[in-house]
Amino acid sequence: MPELRAVAQKVRSKNAGPFWLTIDIFCGSSDAFERVRTGLATDAVAAALDTPTQTLKRFDIEDLNVVKISIPRPAVQGTVQDRDMHGAAVAALIAEMEIE
Repeated sequence: MPELRAVAQKVRSKNAGPFWLTIDIFCGSSDAFERVRTGLATDAVAAALDTPTQTLKRFDIEDLNVVKISIPRPAVQGTVQDRDMHGAAVAALIAEMEIE
């Protein structure tokens, strides 16, 4: 099974305010989008990010060939517990995930 980074054009993550992170998976084509949409399990993403499935929000945007995932930040941005001020490190975890 290939890693997500081999199928998607770009995977990025960023802050969505001080309480949420968002991960954008740009697929580049409708074929790649369909492969990511069906092959990337929401439960597996939640497990990889150590967040409950119920708090993960997923949006499959077919017109843009993008899968968008939002999760609560593990720590509020800028606090002593925050290990990733910009939320960029999460993209690497997702990009390494294998998809079917």
